[in-house]
Amino acid sequence: MTASEEAKIRKAFTDKDWQEIKTQDTWQIFKIMSEFVEGFEKMGRIGPCVSIFGSARTKPGSPYYKLAEEIAYQLTQSGYGIITGGGPGIMEAGNKGAQRAGGKSVGLNIRLPFEQTSNPYVDHDKNIIFNYFFVRKVMFMKYAQGFVVLPGGFGTLDEFFEALTLIQTKKIGRFPIVLMGKNYWGKLFEWIQTVMVEEGNISPEDLSLFKIADKAEEATEHIDAFYSKYLLKPNF
Repeated sequence: MTASEEAKIRKAFTDKDWQEIKTQDTWQIFKIMSEFVEGFEKMGRIGPCVSIFGSARTKPGSPYYKLAEEIAYQLTQSGYGIITGGGPGIMEAGNKGAQRAGGKSVGLNIRLPFEQTSNPYVDHDKNIIFNYFFVRKVMFMKYAQGFVVLPGGFGTLDEFFEALTLIQTKKIGRFPIVLMGKNYWGKLFEWIQTVMVEEGNISPEDLSLFKIADKAEEATEHIDAFYSKYLLKPNF
């Protein structure tokens, strides 16, 4: 553990007087509100989109980078905008594919001490920078009509399970979720199936809330089929 990490832990246990708590929390509320307002105003004008999640560490030219770019390109050709975290790796690939197709390319960036910088493929008027992860996550979920999840780390898992939880609990509609990469996600699916289902913590039917695929066409067709079933078009 670094000195700065220890300092953060010690600060969390430091006693504060009532005036200090009240002042800090009050100003924090206004900062949070301002992020929600900016996000709602910009995102509300964009139209139907698909959120693409995945690692910031994926290198350009790697198979998953190329796959993310192709998925975004095909979805944009079908009429959807693309929402990513606005950073490098899979996020960059998604925005690149959307821009290559001449579609809407949205970046929901986050201020971090490492990794995250805006990629050059986000539309300038659709690049939003957040301080709070939870505000950013609301924008991912509220303004997407589908989710494509490529290989990633803890953040990607967080986004995947957030979407899954909201759909399972009927807080949002049953929008399509596609996990890309059977080799990458296969063990996770096996654990969900053999542990979570068998322990009774989720229902067997919950396994149908997402699809695992390998090809860009599978993701695009799955999302298009969902909307065709309900006689909806991307420009609804």
